[in-house]
Amino acid sequence: QVQLVESGGGLVQTGGSLRLSCAASGRSFSTYTMAWFRQAPGKEREFVAASRWSGGSAHYADSVKGRPTVSRDNAGNTVHLQMNSLKPEDTAVYYCAGESVLPCTAARGGQYDYWGQGTQVTGSS
Repeated sequence: QVQLVESGGGLVQTGGSLRLSCAASGRSFSTYTMAWFRQAPGKEREFVAASRWSGGSAHYADSVKGRPTVSRDNAGNTVHLQMNSLKPEDTAVYYCAGESVLPCTAARGGQYDYWGQGTQVTGSS
């Protein structure tokens, strides 16, 4: 059974950085694309970033391009999202998602079957 567990959210000052982690378990993720989505209060879920577990380039949403970086820790079966220069509009619940045999450009939530429970990130000025 695939399980994704996010961590690392909290209160972050405007201009600061956040680093979120997603611990994946339950199977081999070598063929998976892992993505980050977020949902702000009163807004629809929004794609942030995705990358293939096997490596290669990552894909980022235009709304955040230049600020996030995705990485993975193969030994710990964990993927990370680092985002710099935080803005108040980055306040949201951030979700990790995974699905096999997807390109890293897969940016629709419906393309992913596996989701974490989310972690709250709150920007403060």
